[in-house]
Amino acid sequence: MTWDYDVLGLQLSLEDTIWFMHVRKGDKALLSGDLIHELKRKVIHLTSIAIVLCYYAFGQQAILLLLTVYLIAILEIEYFRIEWGKKLPIVHSLFREKEADRLGGHVFFTMGCIIAISIFPEKIASAAILMTTFGDASAAIFGKAFGKTWIPGLKDRAVEGCAAEFIVDVAIGAIFLSNWLLILVMAGTATVVETLANKMDDNLLIPLFSGFNGYLIFLIQPYLS
Repeated sequence: MTWDYDVLGLQLSLEDTIWFMHVRKGDKALLSGDLIHELKRKVIHLTSIAIVLCYYAFGQQAILLLLTVYLIAILEIEYFRIEWGKKLPIVHSLFREKEADRLGGHVFFTMGCIIAISIFPEKIASAAILMTTFGDASAAIFGKAFGKTWIPGLKDRAVEGCAAEFIVDVAIGAIFLSNWLLILVMAGTATVVETLANKMDDNLLIPLFSGFNGYLIFLIQPYLS
């Protein structure tokens, strides 16, 4: 005897219903695992706070020297990881699958910080650096946890995640800057770049594009008023 159950508007047998519930449970477990992995990765982004604090405490030259030394060190580590296949305890599990044979995002982020601090004013560079880390983190976490409206044509991009990133980026901009046009331009740039970047690393693109557009507004706005 077969008993039928209505699941999501579909007439399923008892066996089919049990299988459906098992798959749904597996999907939730997978989502939870992805979210935990993403949270672990984003904790590393707290280093951006240390970068900004050191920037304000010790000045441009000191932080550039520290970041350059750090960049050389992690490039040496990446050389052994990529070229020789060496796995680092604990840290290795944080790399994404696409980073198995290419430079990790932390390398591109360090490059982006060095360029941003070298070129842009202190407050714009600081805002761009923190937008890169906390804006990206909020998009990933909120997208995975609450994402329901997915953007057509884009992989793993939820409207909820994009909205969260924009709000966080605006809040970060407001901490450092008083010009709301500049803040909105930087936050909008960071959100768009993070959403659309696919083949290139957004850890490099966001601080450069967001900082550049903000600096451009900073330079031309006096001539527009």
